[in-house]
Amino acid sequence: MSVTAIIPAYNEEKTIGEILKVVCDVSLIEDIIVISDGSWDNTTKIAKGFGIRVIELKENVGKGGAINAGLKECYSENILLLDADLIGLKKSHLYDLIYPVVLNQADMTVGIFKKGRAITDIAQKIAPNLSGQRVVKKSILDQIEDLDYVRYGIEVALTIHVNKYSYNVKEVYLDEITHLTKEEKLGFTHGFLSRLKMYKDILKVLGKSVKH
Repeated sequence: MSVTAIIPAYNEEKTIGEILKVVCDVSLIEDIIVISDGSWDNTTKIAKGFGIRVIELKENVGKGGAINAGLKECYSENILLLDADLIGLKKSHLYDLIYPVVLNQADMTVGIFKKGRAITDIAQKIAPNLSGQRVVKKSILDQIEDLDYVRYGIEVALTIHVNKYSYNVKEVYLDEITHLTKEEKLGFTHGFLSRLKMYKDILKVLGKSVKH
C-alpha cells in the first residue's frame, strides 16, 4: 500500500508551497519527491523548506524526463503524480485518487476537474487523458519505455499503454480544483508557444503509437 508522491515542477513558486502543505498532511503518502525541472525561480527553495526530497535538474528535460528522474529514486508500489500548478487542492482529492489503487480496485486513477473554473473544467472534459493528476502502480510506469522522449506527452503515453494492456482505469472527479494556464503563468505569447510545444510532444507520442 506504499505511496510516493512525485511532483515535477518548472518555475512553480506561486503554487508549489500550497500544494506541499496538503500533500505533507496525507497519512497514506510515505514519501514526497519534487523534481525541479531546470527551475530558476524559488521553486527549489520553497520545496526544500518542507523537509522533503528535492531533485534539482540543471536543464529542463520536460515532464516525462522529470518524472523518470523521480521514479529512479522511488521504491513505493504506488505513485501519485501531481502537477505543481494546482489551485484548490484538498486532502480529500488525494484520498479519492489513492484509495482505489491501494485497495486494488483500479490499476490507475485519473483526476478530472469539476466545478473549478470553466476554462479548465471544459479542457479536461474534452481531453481527460491529458490530466496530470493520477495514481498508478509503479510496475505500470516501469513498463513504459522512453519516458525522457515523451516529454509533455507522458499522460497520453500512459493512457495508450494502459488501454493497450487492458488495465483497470477509474476516473475520479475533483471538485473545486483548477490550475494556472500556461498563458497565465508565462503571459499570452510565451504561454501560447509553450502550449504549442506541449501539443507537439503529444502528437509525437500519438505518431509513435500509430507506427506500432
